[in-house]
Amino acid sequence: MSDIKRVKLGSQGLEVPAVGLGCMGMTVGFGCNIYGDADEREAISAIHRSLELGGNFLDTAESYGPFLNEQLIAKAIKGNRHDYQIATKFGIEVTNQGEYTGANNGRKAYVKKAAERSLKNLGTDYIDLYYLHRLDPNTPIEETTEAMAELVNEGKIRYIGISEVGSETIRRAHAIHPLTAIQSEYSLFEREIERLGILSTMEELGIGLVAYSPIGRGLMSGNIQQSSDLASDDCRWDIPKYQGDYFTENIRLVNEIKALAIEKNITTAQLAIAWVIAKGHVPIPGTKRVKYAAENLAAADIQLSEQDLARLEAIVPLNADTGERYDAESMKGVNI
Repeated sequence: MSDIKRVKLGSQGLEVPAVGLGCMGMTVGFGCNIYGDADEREAISAIHRSLELGGNFLDTAESYGPFLNEQLIAKAIKGNRHDYQIATKFGIEVTNQGEYTGANNGRKAYVKKAAERSLKNLGTDYIDLYYLHRLDPNTPIEETTEAMAELVNEGKIRYIGISEVGSETIRRAHAIHPLTAIQSEYSLFEREIERLGILSTMEELGIGLVAYSPIGRGLMSGNIQQSSDLASDDCRWDIPKYQGDYFTENIRLVNEIKALAIEKNITTAQLAIAWVIAKGHVPIPGTKRVKYAAENLAAADIQLSEQDLARLEAIVPLNADTGERYDAESMKGVNI
């Protein structure tokens, strides 16, 4: 396994590579085309190549598939479980038959049920980092966190986190059991958790950020210039960032970012990932292809100066309106 810069994630003892691997797109899920068709063989090769390059931090969830994503990871890591660090998530309720119920569930009984199911699907006896995927509005966060703490005490999970929650929820959960990480969307094109002071709360409490969609859901790949560059059934058409005037303006901004990437002889995606790292966070860009897994990990070696950061944030300022990151229905599950 090659060396890659490793960083502390939070203050509870977990160290991970500076760049993780988001695995959601490696399988079908959520009833639509996620970033193009999936190929199991190529996806597993991407996981193996990431490990060779030092990228052993894999991110999944029981709801991806459902179950299919965790099961694919089990195939990829079989015989080498201890070489990987696995993060998975629960809370978007799924039946044992793999059907979404349409609810979020953070009740103690479901936490335990979901954890046992994920352990089985992953083919492991422990999970490195276990997140509540989405907040259950009908269950106190204290109950959910207590159940996760019990799993830590049982040795079934090692560290805990929450995804897409605000400062008050973070403080309440952290008071029950120390949180290692919050997972939220964060990129040059999505900085709401920074605007709302959530990042400041996390810094105060010693909690790390795992940033999903650091390439802006593919916007900052530099490969999308017009609507015909995406399949008609691509999930991203449901996202306001990809619609109407937002799409036109966002592509213009991407092309300004691309100019800086060309100056540095790196890809636009690598520049976007390097920006997240420079801000002190752990990005988990998603891919299912060997080529991009390697390119994304190489971003860990890119050094950005204060001038570089200023140029990027002048292109897309903190308060820039680049469009919502989900459709109206999906935004109901974001509790920040």
